Amino acid sequence: MSVVLQNSCGWVLDSRLLINRGYERCIGWKESKKLHFSCSFKRQCFQILKSYCSPSSTADMEGGHEHDDVLQKNKRPKKRKRKHSKLNQGEIDIKIFHEKIRPFIVEGTKSLVDSAQSIGYLDGERDTLMEALPSQECSLVALCEMAKELPLVEDEQKKWTQPLVTGESCASHVDLFSQVTENKQGYAVVVPLMGEEYVIPPNAAFLLSDFTRLQPLVQCGRRFDLIVIDPPWENKSVKRSRRYSFLPSSQLKRLPIPSLASQDCLVVTWVTNRPSHLRFVHDELYPHWGVQVLADWFWVKVTTSGEYVFPIDSQHKKPYEILVLGRYCSADTSRKPSEIPKIEDKCVIVSVPSALHSQKPSLSEVLRPFVGAEAECLELFARSLQPRWTSWGNEVLKFQHISYFNLTPAEACKDEATDDCTDEFSVPLREPGLPNASSPL
Repeated sequence: MSVVLQNSCGWVLDSRLLINRGYERCIGWKESKKLHFSCSFKRQCFQILKSYCSPSSTADMEGGHEHDDVLQKNKRPKKRKRKHSKLNQGEIDIKIFHEKIRPFIVEGTKSLVDSAQSIGYLDGERDTLMEALPSQECSLVALCEMAKELPLVEDEQKKWTQPLVTGESCASHVDLFSQVTENKQGYAVVVPLMGEEYVIPPNAAFLLSDFTRLQPLVQCGRRFDLIVIDPPWENKSVKRSRRYSFLPSSQLKRLPIPSLASQDCLVVTWVTNRPSHLRFVHDELYPHWGVQVLADWFWVKVTTSGEYVFPIDSQHKKPYEILVLGRYCSADTSRKPSEIPKIEDKCVIVSVPSALHSQKPSLSEVLRPFVGAEAECLELFARSLQPRWTSWGNEVLKFQHISYFNLTPAEACKDEATDDCTDEFSVPLREPGLPNASSPL
């Protein structure tokens, strides 16, 4: 279980353990021969050993996708302190909001960290790795921009889904931009896509596309019981750094949530620490979709020793982010309110964050009691894949690149069928004779 513990305040998660659970069995191909091995996400990505206590050097950052190399390096050269000036209205709003929620966060975090440390978790990393973090140049956004030049297909006979693996090998042609791609196998697969190799978890589906090209996801006919949204919120630091493309808040209303949600679907949105974004979700976005707000939760980021990654009262960078949970109220719902699991307000999720830019923890195990074990789950604006989930985004494969994983030969790799296994494994898996899955570009 990646849920290390749970109490009345919330949960402590081991994010890396949850990722690894989907890669215990992994398959690749070399010269048309199937290779069996185990796969794990690189441990150094979750070694946040020290808190970062210099607010002045994070003055340009706010919560959300701006989770950058501050946590990767844990320490950066000191910058010149900015002159003290009178707070603007936005900073005043943040301070007031912080003081309002601070007691819930402090009390919940202390309870959860104390309980975790009593069982030997969050007591400091002893076996540290000195290896550098993987640094993969991601060109997926640019490819999605190119794909927008292709005409939209309005064809009732068009297949909106496609298999990633056919028979005993990777599909020879995969259209990543206008069809939902599925790995229907009960194991992870390493596949060549667009000239790179990616690790795709079992029973996962994804669509790589721009915000304007969501049609295949809607047309494939699935309705989801859980939808998690991680919007690229607009703010000044994002505009200055050009770290990723942002989306104005008003544009989020164009997401076709009513066309994707099942009756009583649980909708969860990651929100930055700007009160204006939280008000927008509460007062405009969820009502526009017909979603009833149920609760605000807090994800608290701590080091491997259980300390906040940033000071709790830092003026600029807070050690927490917010989750807004709501229920889609479809007109044809047949369930009584008493049949729908109740969700408590002000819960806390504590975990060591990834040092990789904007990699959020999976919420699958935390939310399972509220949607059921067999729920159809969807993540929007995803940067990684999850087993048994459908994911969409213009960087949906970013953290699936093979450079983020350690691959080792499986000791007992005899397939349940008749496949012989091999003790040899070396990367790259793709050989010149193996067909390379490609896009229509």
